[in-house]
Amino acid sequence: MRHFLKETDFSLPEVADIFTTAAILKSGRGKPCAATPLERQSWGLLFFKKSTRTRVSFQVGVHELGGQPIMLNADELQISRGETIDDTGRVLSRYLHGLVIRCYEHSLLEKIVRLGTVPVVNALSDYLHPCQIYTDFFTLAERWSNGDPARHMESLKGRKIAFLGDTACNMANSFILGGAMLGVEIALSGPAGYEPSAAIRGQLAADGLAPTWSFSTDPGQAVRGADMVCTDVWVSMGMEAEREARLRQMAPYQVNSDLMRQAAPGAFFMHCLPAHSGEEVTQEVLDSPASIVFDQAENRLHVQKAILSHLAAA
Repeated sequence: MRHFLKETDFSLPEVADIFTTAAILKSGRGKPCAATPLERQSWGLLFFKKSTRTRVSFQVGVHELGGQPIMLNADELQISRGETIDDTGRVLSRYLHGLVIRCYEHSLLEKIVRLGTVPVVNALSDYLHPCQIYTDFFTLAERWSNGDPARHMESLKGRKIAFLGDTACNMANSFILGGAMLGVEIALSGPAGYEPSAAIRGQLAADGLAPTWSFSTDPGQAVRGADMVCTDVWVSMGMEAEREARLRQMAPYQVNSDLMRQAAPGAFFMHCLPAHSGEEVTQEVLDSPASIVFDQAENRLHVQKAILSHLAAA
């Protein structure tokens, strides 16, 4: 039994296989297909946070792989009335063939893995967002490999990605981990005090990976020569009390047209969405030819189907 809680839970050859499978599933979507690895299976989608893309893409993905998705909103379960996550995890393992979980504390995922008996997928925690980062790299590899799956991994090596804003967030952590794994330079830029945490530095060491990231408070330095510029919301769910302070501190790190002009020619812009236009990014950038945010969003479906297929075959 395998789980997918962090980017390094799969080996490089497995990532290459997942990208190839995602490309096949994408090109063959809607056509008659015998690939139903979740046939006669029921997968629970346990969500502690509101969601649009994650919820819909996993529901559709499980269904298209032949399984039954069961949406489990935490505030509608006995968890909300005091049942422990230990008991909930044990019970759900008796009913389901797998669990996709979107939560706050990463430790909750690890606890369910220890107590349960079914595969667990991290659909987002406050620490990491591995399904999104696999999707982002796949979306870039589609373009940089000219659509050749055999060149997906090769096309990523040596590229530079700039991530601006809160560089201690789950997306920054996942870029740090995924970039080190795939040989991609990650240039982070944000206010002092929002640097990557000791936890993600320790994770790199635990996984035997050499860091490929750098941090600067100068956004121009981070973006200069970048092949892709990325950002995320400045106020994540659960941080609403910090909103005004964060908006003031992050303002110099807004991705706008002037900043994009400092990136490499042909650089892409990405955002995992939802975007707050006028805050972390301008509408002009979101609507520009450089923006591939909706291709990125679509690819969540295909990459997650490939991940689920891989886990089902383990």
